[in-house]
Parts: sequence; structure tokens; C-alpha cells
Amino acid sequence: MRQAAARRAAEAAGRSAETIAILWLSFKGYRLLAQRAKTPVGEIDLIVRRGRTVAFVEVKARATPAAALASIHPAQRRRIERAARWFLSRRRLEGLDCRFDVVAISPRHLPRHLANAWTMGE
Repeated sequence: MRQAAARRAAEAAGRSAETIAILWLSFKGYRLLAQRAKTPVGEIDLIVRRGRTVAFVEVKARATPAAALASIHPAQRRRIERAARWFLSRRRLEGLDCRFDVVAISPRHLPRHLANAWTMGE
């Protein structure tokens, strides 16, 4: 029972962090293409576009912005990259610039948007 309750709380916190990230990115001129985009190879928290750039965004809610940024491991990056390639090929967006961003959500801090947090294959 405790595990189920903890999982529901974590899910709610994640959805709240994603909502904050969407608002923050929209203020910066990004348009939401997909939220929690599920692909056969993984899920991407947010996919946004501004001009000719499509950004695949990982949203992390942690106690500090540094902890949020440090919580993305190489295996997670590879999974997001595979999902991004799949998404681009299905949506016919291959001609656009693409990058991988992180939005860090922390209590008592403004969201921190790290554009181009890593490059493909890094």
C-alpha cells in the first residue's frame, strides 16, 4: 500500500513539474507539440518547437536545480535520443534542427531551462 501511495504522489509531482515547465517554455516562445510522448523505445516528457528548432525536453523536479540537472544519466539520455529519432521520423520533422533540453524544477526557485543540455550520442 505504501509503495502505491508513494508512486501516486511521485506521479502527481511529475505532472505538476511538467505543467510548470510547459508554462515556462511557453513564456519563452515555445509551442508544445507533445507531452509525455510515448514511443516504442521510450517516453519523452515534453516536445516543443520554436521556429525551426524542435526541443526534446526532460523535466526533473528535485530539491535543488543542480540535483535536477545531475539526475539525468547516460542510459536515460540514450533512451530519449532513440525516442526522439522515432518521433522525428513519424512526424516528418527531420529537416528541422533538434536538440535536447532540461527544465529543472526546484522549490523556491524559478524553473531553470538548460537549452542544448547534451548532444546526440554524448
